[in-house]
Amino acid sequence: MNGITTIVFDLGGVIITLDHNQAVQRFVALGLGDSAQQLDPYRQGGIFGQIEGGDISEQQFVDALSDMIGSKVTHQQCCYAWQGFLKTLPQRNLQCLCDLRAKGYRLLLLSNTNPFMMEWALSTHFDGKGHSIEHYFDHLYLSYQMHALKPDPGIFRQMLIDEQITPDKILYIDDSPKNVSVASQMNMHTMCPENGADWTKDIYKYLE
Repeated sequence: MNGITTIVFDLGGVIITLDHNQAVQRFVALGLGDSAQQLDPYRQGGIFGQIEGGDISEQQFVDALSDMIGSKVTHQQCCYAWQGFLKTLPQRNLQCLCDLRAKGYRLLLLSNTNPFMMEWALSTHFDGKGHSIEHYFDHLYLSYQMHALKPDPGIFRQMLIDEQITPDKILYIDDSPKNVSVASQMNMHTMCPENGADWTKDIYKYLE
């Protein structure tokens, strides 16, 4: 027995399939010409990193983006642009989460994300069935609320402290090799599926 009791998932690239190019194009359409440089698939920089790290508020992001572009943008426009990262939410992933919880595993989300993206995920529009993402997890660990970004080991340590759990009891799943490397170095069991890959069968091999 591997002793795993808790499974920690990344959001983008694991639970949802990411479309980086669509997000870039939506920000370009707003007037941000260098969106491709501003938006990193795994860790944002500038004001994009600041909003995900909880260093600035939603309104401060809207104001800063407006200044960068040179014209006023709205909260809703920022939501639409950020949510361009969403390509699909495979139903197989949600079914697997339900199955894992039924088997007694504690499920956590640990994500570099922001309030604009979570406005969708925390709404009843998340799964198309009237449930938010909270329906599928026991707890959400969100970078902008924790004031830290993966792959900083501090965000992993804070999760461990809050959960009162040792790393060896965790299976951590993330599509970022850097994030998985840090988790592995901290003695967590890890999986690193590619963005959009079907991990729902492979996960049971790690749990058996």
